[in-house]
Amino acid sequence: MKRKRRKSRRDVVLESALSRDEDGLRIPVRWLKQIIAVFLLPIAWILTRAFFCSFSQATINHAFWVSEEFWFFSLGAVLWLIAFVGLPKPIVMYVFGHELTHVIWVWLMGGKVREFRIGRDGGHIISDRTNFWIALAPYFCPIYSVVAFGLYGGVGLFFDVEPYHRWLFALIGLTWMFHLTFTLWMLWNGQTDLIEHGTFFSMMVIYLMNFLVLSLMLILASRDVTFTSFGKELLAGAMDFSDGVLRLVRFK
Repeated sequence: MKRKRRKSRRDVVLESALSRDEDGLRIPVRWLKQIIAVFLLPIAWILTRAFFCSFSQATINHAFWVSEEFWFFSLGAVLWLIAFVGLPKPIVMYVFGHELTHVIWVWLMGGKVREFRIGRDGGHIISDRTNFWIALAPYFCPIYSVVAFGLYGGVGLFFDVEPYHRWLFALIGLTWMFHLTFTLWMLWNGQTDLIEHGTFFSMMVIYLMNFLVLSLMLILASRDVTFTSFGKELLAGAMDFSDGVLRLVRFK
């Protein structure tokens, strides 16, 4: 959300020390991130190509779109779209998930959280470290889908949950669409998380990570698209891109 403070005094001391470095050529980190974002564009194209090639072939050759898993996933997604448009938006629920995702990624990075606050007008955490993964995590990590997977797996250790797997896909569809709609809504309204690390770089990271997560979910749901076949499409896309670059260089 907009009002978050994740810089500790230790962060400020590190930044001040860097600003006093007078030796050598200094390139602002934000500039460097924008350069990296340019090199992420081919990766985004390769991933997008692999996604649509894999699932379009599965749809044509194996009727992926008529599978039970796909329809229950779509049912959950459509139900949430109806709720998002026609009912009051559960802002506090989104803010809680948003800030909780920040917290989890701080912990994953080995940091400590000192404060956690949420409300209808926004929320924030205070931690002893921050980076672009922590800042952007809520925009590519569907926290409630992760919780649903975790609960399903946890309950499955003690009970046979296989008869209810179709409802898992419905719940994943609902929570994924919850993540997607709120992410687009918040990005449209502007977020300091993106500005902090450069909007172009942040949007590239968000796009790539969302496509990776969505691809993972659909591969798990599909009986015809596997990690191996998806990897082959990624390799084919990379080869097509490299061939295109070589042809362009030779033409010049």
